[in-house]
Amino acid sequence: PLFRSGFSWIASPACTELESIVMDWLAKAMQLPKHFLTSNESGEMQRGGGVIHGTASEAVLVALLAARMKTVRRIQEKDPCLSAPAIIGKLVAYGSEHVHSCFQKAGLVAGVKTRTLPTDDEFSLRGESLKRAFEEDVAAGLIPCFVCATLGTTSFCSFDNLTEIGPICEANNAWLHIDAAYAGSALVCPELRHYGKGIEFADSFNFNAHKWLLTHFECSCTWVKERDAFITALSSPDTTPAFLKHAASKKGAIDYMNWELPQGRRFRSLKLWFVLRLYGISGIQNHIRTHIKLAKKVESYVLDDSRFQIFVKRRLGLVCFQLKGGQKLNGELVAALNASGKIHLVSTEVKGKVVLRLVPCSPQTEERDVDFAWQLISQTAEKMLWR
Repeated sequence: PLFRSGFSWIASPACTELESIVMDWLAKAMQLPKHFLTSNESGEMQRGGGVIHGTASEAVLVALLAARMKTVRRIQEKDPCLSAPAIIGKLVAYGSEHVHSCFQKAGLVAGVKTRTLPTDDEFSLRGESLKRAFEEDVAAGLIPCFVCATLGTTSFCSFDNLTEIGPICEANNAWLHIDAAYAGSALVCPELRHYGKGIEFADSFNFNAHKWLLTHFECSCTWVKERDAFITALSSPDTTPAFLKHAASKKGAIDYMNWELPQGRRFRSLKLWFVLRLYGISGIQNHIRTHIKLAKKVESYVLDDSRFQIFVKRRLGLVCFQLKGGQKLNGELVAALNASGKIHLVSTEVKGKVVLRLVPCSPQTEERDVDFAWQLISQTAEKMLWR
């Protein structure tokens, strides 16, 4: 059943209905805005809804295509003489300097200019930076169209300031997409929901259940405020041949093939259903809290060792740190640790500075694993400092 081709409701009613149900379950568990729900408390269909994409990269592209179509239509209503290509040539999409690379890739595919903006000292995109970019581009005859805000950047798990960014997007008719690929799972924990402050401004929101929500790859959960925006951007009477049409669609049945790029799709919701039923929300919360507890232990090791320093404030399960002594030394430390075959660290680099990153990922990770990892890091660093 995982390989059932549930591209439309008629192709697999169970595949479609279960996806809508588990996405609503998850949205409620995370206390996402109610406009992201497929159905209200009375069971009536709403204007928004959730869909399970393959990856967060796909979600960014779909959201950008929806924003592009929405902007083109809005401008053509004011000036019907303007062609779509002429308008698209002026559109601009924005992200922070630490936005995931899939943002630029989405721009290439959609034919939309992308612009990355400077962040503050905590690597967060702020409203003033976005507002200034909007003003500069409007003055140059360009059209702000799309903003990809990040909750939990890949390098540092930094959070863009949604309460500042959101109203600016709203005032300028720019689509706000939130990429929370890693950090979004944390919203199931009440004490961590402050990280999502301002999410109500979003037109679309995505996180990867296959990253921190105990679900096998691929399972990327996307919610949209207005489902028609996805459908209009990704389908039309010309792209729906007779063999894909069915009577149920005219009665409001969901055809998820029109919410994504591929037509064929797996029964991804079944994986999510098993996770939610097996672990329950409390089990998922304990999983996330355990990883954060382990990350705090790593953080304490770094703080207690005068040879090391924390590079940026720890957020959730990601600890970013450096060995004192220069960037060349940190690069060699990462290489030596990975060459050992005992642990694997993925470093990052910002403004010429090499930063080590450690994050618990597996549900099997225990305190002894963290202790082992730090002991190896400490011993390897000692050998390098004394060579």
